[in-house]
Amino acid sequence: MLFQLPPLLSRVQAALPAGQPAYLVGGALRDLLLGRPPHDFDFVLPAGAIRTGRQVAGALKADFFVLDETRDAGRVLLQADGERVVLDFIAQQGESLAADLAGRDLTINAMALDLHQPDQLIDPLNGAADLAAKRLRACGPGSLPSDPVRVLRTLRLAAQLGMQVDAETRAQMRAAAPGLAGVSAERLRDELFRLLETPKLATSLRALDRLGALAPVLPELPAMQGVEQSPPHVFDVWEHSLRTLDRLEQIFGLLDEHYPAEGAGDLYGGLVVLHLGRFRTQISQLLGSQLSPGRGRRSLLSLAALYHDSGKPAARSQQADGRIRFLGHEALSAEAIAARAAALHLSNSERSYLHTVVAEHMRPYALTLTGQAPTRRAIYRFFREVGEAGVDICLLSAADFMGKYHAHLPQAELSAHLETLRALLAAYYEQQAEVVAPAPLLNGAELMAELALAPGPEIGRLLEALREAQAAGELADRAAALALARRLLG
Repeated sequence: MLFQLPPLLSRVQAALPAGQPAYLVGGALRDLLLGRPPHDFDFVLPAGAIRTGRQVAGALKADFFVLDETRDAGRVLLQADGERVVLDFIAQQGESLAADLAGRDLTINAMALDLHQPDQLIDPLNGAADLAAKRLRACGPGSLPSDPVRVLRTLRLAAQLGMQVDAETRAQMRAAAPGLAGVSAERLRDELFRLLETPKLATSLRALDRLGALAPVLPELPAMQGVEQSPPHVFDVWEHSLRTLDRLEQIFGLLDEHYPAEGAGDLYGGLVVLHLGRFRTQISQLLGSQLSPGRGRRSLLSLAALYHDSGKPAARSQQADGRIRFLGHEALSAEAIAARAAALHLSNSERSYLHTVVAEHMRPYALTLTGQAPTRRAIYRFFREVGEAGVDICLLSAADFMGKYHAHLPQAELSAHLETLRALLAAYYEQQAEVVAPAPLLNGAELMAELALAPGPEIGRLLEALREAQAAGELADRAAALALARRLLG
C-alpha cells in the first residue's frame, strides 16, 4: 500500500455497492501522497455516480444533493472529527479512466487510486515523479488553453506546494492568459480567492503579470505600473502595492495567535509585536472569520491592500516644485475596488467592507501626523465611520507605511505610527463600552420629554453630539448630558 488509507476512505469503500468501481482522484490523492491531510475528496466512477453517492450518503448518515444531473455528479456532505467533509462523486469524462485523467490540468492531479486496490497507484502521466521533483507540468499541449482558469490554479499550486512550473507549461499559461477575460465571474472569483490565501502572494502576482494574466483578472491594476511617487516613497505605485502586500503577510504572521514566542526575527517585526502583539488572539479570530461562506476575511484584506492605491494614476498631479501628489486617490481607489467586487459577484457585505477599508486606509496615518496621541473623540469618530473594519484598516495602515521603504525603515516614525495603531486597537478591544460604543445616557424620547422638543432630525443630531461627548469622557451621567443638550440648543 502506498500509504495508510484514512478511516473515512475505508468507510466509503465499505459503503460502495457491490462490484462498483470507484477511484480517488485529484487534490485529495495528491495531498495523501505528500503526507498532507485532505479535507475534500473526489471520486470518479465509470457510471452511476449520483446513484452511488446517494447510497454512500445513506450508509454514512450524511447529506446528499445532485450537483449536475447531465454530468452525473453528486455531493455528499458529512461531519468527521468535528469538521465538514465534502465527497464528490462524478462520472468519468471520456471513454475511460485514462481519458479522464489525460483531460485534467496538471500531471500531479492526474493520478487515481482504486478504492478496491489501494496498493496500486494509477499514474499514466508520471505525476508521482513530478510531485517528487516539485514540478508542475501540464497533462498535454492543450491542457491550460482549453480552460484558462487553470492558469490561476497552477499559480496557486506553485505557491501552496512550493513547486516550480516547467517551461512548456509556462508557455501554455501565456497562451491561455487572454482567455481569462471570458471565464465566468464565479469561476474566476473562486480561483482568485484560493490564490489570495496562499503564501508569498506578491510573488504570484508578479508571475501573473509576466504571464499577461493580470489585466484579464484584475484590469484596474496594470495602470499603476511606472507611476512614480515622491519621497518618502521609493517605489512606483505598483511595486509599492506589492511591497505593502508583502508587509501585510508579514504582519499576519507576527500577529497570529500561534506565533512562536521567541520573537519576530528582525527589528521592525519586533516593533510590530511590541506595539500590537497583545491583540493577537482577537486579530487572529477576526482574520479567520468570513463575510461570505468560503472566502476568508484575510483574503479580502489582501485584495484591499492590492487596490488601496489603485486610484493614484487618475489622481496624479505634479506641483511647480516637482512634488507629485495624489489628492483624492482614496475615493478613486475605493470606487475601483467596489467595481471589481461587483464584477466578481462578491456579496454586498464584502463589497461594503472592501470599499470602507480602501476609502479610509489613510485615516490612521493622518492621526499619527498630528504628533499627538489620538484623543478619545478622534478614536470614537474613526470607529463610528468604519466599524469593525477599523481593525483591518489598522493592519493595512501598518503595512502601507512599511511598504514605502526598502529594507531600512525610519524606526522612530514607525514606532510613532504603531503607537497610534495600538491606541486605536486598545480602544476597540479594551475600551469598547467607554470609547467606541458607549451606551447612550439619554434616548430620543427622554430628550424630547425633558426639553419639550418635537420629533425631527434635530433629535438625532443632539443624540450623536451627546454620545460623542460621552465617548470623549466629557459626560459622566444623565444630568450632564441634559445640561450639554440645553447648551447645544442655545
